[in-house]
Amino acid sequence: MNPICVTCGMQYAAPRPDCPICEDERQYVPPAGQQWTDFATLRSEHEALIRQEGEGITGIGCTPKFGIGQRALLVETPGGNFLWDLSAYLDDTIADHIAARGGITGIAISHPHYYTTCVEWARAFDVPVYLHEGDREWIGRPDDRIELWSGQTKPVGDGLTLVNLGVHFTGGTVLHWSGGERGRGALLSGDIVQVIPDRKFVAFMYSYPNLIPERPPVVRRAAEILAGYRFEAVYGAWWDAVVRQDGYDVVQRSAKRYLEFVS
Repeated sequence: MNPICVTCGMQYAAPRPDCPICEDERQYVPPAGQQWTDFATLRSEHEALIRQEGEGITGIGCTPKFGIGQRALLVETPGGNFLWDLSAYLDDTIADHIAARGGITGIAISHPHYYTTCVEWARAFDVPVYLHEGDREWIGRPDDRIELWSGQTKPVGDGLTLVNLGVHFTGGTVLHWSGGERGRGALLSGDIVQVIPDRKFVAFMYSYPNLIPERPPVVRRAAEILAGYRFEAVYGAWWDAVVRQDGYDVVQRSAKRYLEFVS
């Protein structure tokens, strides 16, 4: 059995008493203690949730919410489809939907909190999972389909580029889609660049549940890197967490505000 942490959704290669992801200061072990489930039980207790999040972008997750509650994003490009971030849940409804849309050429994940059942997904679609080597220590279930990449950028498809910002985790990565939003560009950010209720801004945190702010030099560097990309929309980690307009300006304005507050 490959156990899955109920709190964060990470799947491990073998049973163990602890979840390193939840023991880390960016996550938490709940007061009731460490709890486990498995892939079969997860599928029996939840069902697929699939809905459009933007033009050419479909959200894929489950109901009721499991773990952290993030959803994956299926990005459809002329050169092939790509899957960004993951939820732990995968069933035949999701697999059939993705197959009907033309399948996928690969998967990339923003940071370890969303690695979840990535091996199950990679095997189901026979594709690689791209993870930044800066976070290799957090891989819970090693597999040949996991491809580690290094450096600041990696092209992964038609107008699709992984960009390592180092926010939240060393390997914290976003996906830039130059063809998104009818050519105006889209940034798929997970919670490396966190979409917040006030859509005029985004946030940068080292730990969200424990309210630990990100280090100013990291945020400054991330803003400088993103200054080289243009994007109209920012797609965050949760359902409907989307900045629909002026995404580039929102990110740069937010970084400036953050640095002013912590200086």
